[in-house]
Amino acid sequence: MSVNAVQRFLFKELNIRGQHIQLQDSWQAMIKDRHYPQPIVKLLGELTAISVLLANGMKHQGRITMQIQGSGPITLLVVDVTHDLKIRGVAKTNKEISTETTMDELLGDGQILMTLENTQTQHHFQSYVPREGDSIAQAFETYLSQSEQLPSKLWLAANEQSLGGVLIQKMPETDGHDEDGWDRVLHIATTVKEEELTTLDSEALLHRLFHEELIELFEAEEVLYECPQDKERVTNMLLSLGEEEVRKVLEEQGEIVIHNEMCNYHLRFNKDDINELFAEESQTVQ
Repeated sequence: MSVNAVQRFLFKELNIRGQHIQLQDSWQAMIKDRHYPQPIVKLLGELTAISVLLANGMKHQGRITMQIQGSGPITLLVVDVTHDLKIRGVAKTNKEISTETTMDELLGDGQILMTLENTQTQHHFQSYVPREGDSIAQAFETYLSQSEQLPSKLWLAANEQSLGGVLIQKMPETDGHDEDGWDRVLHIATTVKEEELTTLDSEALLHRLFHEELIELFEAEEVLYECPQDKERVTNMLLSLGEEEVRKVLEEQGEIVIHNEMCNYHLRFNKDDINELFAEESQTVQ
């Protein structure tokens, strides 16, 4: 059975909260026909995992967008997650990438920009996530520990078939429940393997790691890939260019091809399509 879900959990006797994510079909759909090498799959997958963990439980309608632009071989990484956990994302590169390339080598001076959008109020909040350590997990551990003022630990993994991750956070009252609880949970959690993160569902993974602790699992939230073709937006763009300019391009190229990089699809317009498009516009104007 395919798993495409994020799930909150709680160590009931320790007051330590956590989330587990594992995506298979939705992740595979996001990178289908992209032909990314493994280092890009890993980085994009891990950025997608943390984006979903942060979007899970948003109190308003909106989205979280992660963006990294840098001078390294990866020139752009973008992940977009809506409040109802619809994902999409893309990576762009300017050269061939070897399997042993590190995150620092891949991204160069690229900074992680996080944008929180509230579509109800049209308000945007942006913040930079410091590039601590040499992994997406280390960067967001530091960011979450500082921004939420809760000690946070994060484990992430991704390959072409699956991505997975576990986030645990120490609450202010944790030590009052068990002063050794956080250290004990942390010690066990650090033994988790990448293979376990990408192949085990929440119940199986948490039982394997923490079978001696009392854990409450909350209802899982489904995560879907969604990147619909917005043909109307493209036709409006062509109309805004004007008939003369569009027909000039059509004459030079034989057809007009628009590639949506985020969603990885092509829209093609031949002479008949352009005739129809501008005929409809002239009727509308009249």
